[in-house]
Amino acid sequence: MDPEAARTARESLDLAFHISNILNTGIDRHTLSVLIALCDMGVNPEALAAVVKELRQEPPSSEAIISKNSPSLTRPT
Repeated sequence: MDPEAARTARESLDLAFHISNILNTGIDRHTLSVLIALCDMGVNPEALAAVVKELRQEPPSSEAIISKNSPSLTRPT
């Protein structure tokens, strides 16, 4: 990617992140960049928004709670 395109992409992400913060979405910059990349790849934005909403409503799995509370535990392979 040429420097001008990289600068434009960075500025676009900054603007989208600023709008996201104004709307109080709670989406971090990295997640927002992934969502934008998925849209750029042709994923339906409305379907993507529905998935994000659904994932936010799901309670954390017991495995996620265990790994969060016990960082020394590792998942068996």
